[in-house]
Amino acid sequence: MDTTLDQDENGDYLVRIGHSPDPDDAFMFHAMTNGKFPTPGYKFVHELQDIETLNHRAMNQELEVSAVSIHAFPEISKHYSLMNCGASMGEGYGPMVVCKSGVSLDDAKNSVIAVPGLKTSAYLGLRLAWGDVNVAVVPFDEIIPRILDGTYLSGLIIHEGQLTYVDNDLNVLVDLGKWWNSITDNFPMPLGGNVVRRDLGQQMMKDITLYTKMSIEYAIKNPDEALEFAKKWGRGIDDATNQKFVTMYVNERTIDYRQDGRESIKLFLQEGQKIGLIDQEFDTNNIDFIGAV
Repeated sequence: MDTTLDQDENGDYLVRIGHSPDPDDAFMFHAMTNGKFPTPGYKFVHELQDIETLNHRAMNQELEVSAVSIHAFPEISKHYSLMNCGASMGEGYGPMVVCKSGVSLDDAKNSVIAVPGLKTSAYLGLRLAWGDVNVAVVPFDEIIPRILDGTYLSGLIIHEGQLTYVDNDLNVLVDLGKWWNSITDNFPMPLGGNVVRRDLGQQMMKDITLYTKMSIEYAIKNPDEALEFAKKWGRGIDDATNQKFVTMYVNERTIDYRQDGRESIKLFLQEGQKIGLIDQEFDTNNIDFIGAV
């Protein structure tokens, strides 16, 4: 084990986990956060920040474990490995470009589109689908309000916005999850993953991945208590919407990417290389998925 990590009064290693303050991440990490099963030798400390901030923190190697966008993974891959669990993948759904009624596809493509971050997988998906569009980075939870007040004609929405946009009578111009499905062999769209820092060593990386997997499995087996915990981060969504959103992104695929999920990640990044958003030197065939069998 890496003895450079801080230890608590019991001698347990303190492992910082960065994840988004969103219902799906909260659902996944409920058991680890609340000590629902023993993690001998480890104490997990959770740091909640938006995904774009976590992407950049991972580039600085600040956290031992973090949720990141798949789009950002190549830039941190020298220092982090992907866990084979913790996936956020769109199974025929995903980030969407939405607008008010009356805005055409051409109107949106020829205007500035609000996006949640340039390292998000949603942005890479948008560029793959629509090419070199003009964008402005806007905090993800401010995109719908900025469309409604007329600041932007359209915006790229993620998280629970993929469900709540209907409450604001917005139209969908493209669902990137459906689009990715249609141009691949029905692959799920890769969005987020969990990474663990390589300098911890193989054993610690495997241990932390196992505990993460156990936390996800616990939540899926005990959904009521995990959903109750998760809705604290739902930004006012009701219980039904909370449950629908969580089950969209925490499911059997989250426990194990499975072969088609891993292939989808490779293809997504290869397509990003073709348009210059992913480093050409990154070897997509050499991605190690910790915990894969």
